[in-house]
Amino acid sequence: MRGVSGEIITIGYEGRGLDEFISTLAVERVEVLVDVRLNAISRKPGFSKTALMSAAHAAGIEYVHEPLLGNPISNRDGYRAGYKSARTLYRKRLANGSSAAVDRLVEISTERRVAVLCVERDHEICHRDELVKVARRRRPGLRVTHAD
Repeated sequence: MRGVSGEIITIGYEGRGLDEFISTLAVERVEVLVDVRLNAISRKPGFSKTALMSAAHAAGIEYVHEPLLGNPISNRDGYRAGYKSARTLYRKRLANGSSAAVDRLVEISTERRVAVLCVERDHEICHRDELVKVARRRRPGLRVTHAD
């Protein structure tokens, strides 16, 4: 077990090829990749659920899809635009229907090296930024790094 505080790495695949993405995970010594997209599909080759899971497994990385940690489509534009209301709406989603998924993420991070994945490379315009803030409130001392 890694320790009580744990660590989460956030990463977006925007602007990266699959090989570069998997290489970054390997450099960061990621053991579990948690996909926090609502729908794990992508027009970018290699980043839809089945292909990404296969590439991760080939690199010795477990893949987990947590759609309950995804940002609803109707909230994405406001989130990217920096509206506080969009962040508030996402936090409410995490508190209401997705609380158990947040707890699972926090628990995994205390046992294994975890990366949370979404599309946006810049974590500040991605819901994973708010997700890790909520996780830190649940687990004070949780370390977060961004592989932007």
